[in-house]
Amino acid sequence: MEEIRPFSVLGIQQVAIGSDSKAKLNEFWVGLLGLEYKSAFVSESENVDEDICLMGSGDFAVEVDLMQPLDVDKKPRVDIPALNHIGLWVDDLEGAVSWLSSRGLRFTPGGIRPGAAGHDVCFIHPKGNDEFPLSAEGVLVELVQAPDRVIEAYKVLADA
Repeated sequence: MEEIRPFSVLGIQQVAIGSDSKAKLNEFWVGLLGLEYKSAFVSESENVDEDICLMGSGDFAVEVDLMQPLDVDKKPRVDIPALNHIGLWVDDLEGAVSWLSSRGLRFTPGGIRPGAAGHDVCFIHPKGNDEFPLSAEGVLVELVQAPDRVIEAYKVLADA
């Protein structure tokens, strides 16, 4: 009998795009496409200077994080690859991390922690290793704890 997954992926929370020039990214995403600038986030430990922008509205708005490295000679390089990572809303982050880890999925160092937008996050490693052979096969994936209002909005949508 298959074990019941203790969490659900609700939808896309963010798409993170990197470049050596955040200004050029802003020119395209905000200036040309009209996304709404929301806030900035800087983290020395993650080597990132990013602008958080929004597309869509309400509980279904999706962040587009425009990122450049603080230091191009340090890792992680948030601009390589240009499509840095995708963030997924989950309804139970702790349950997801525990369940996925027990099945051999590799997470990046740092564990569950506050993310740039204020939600708890955890990253799935793009490559497996001997201890944790499963990965997202080359893609960095961020699991993001959905706030109650987003969980409820997805439930209403599913029931419609």
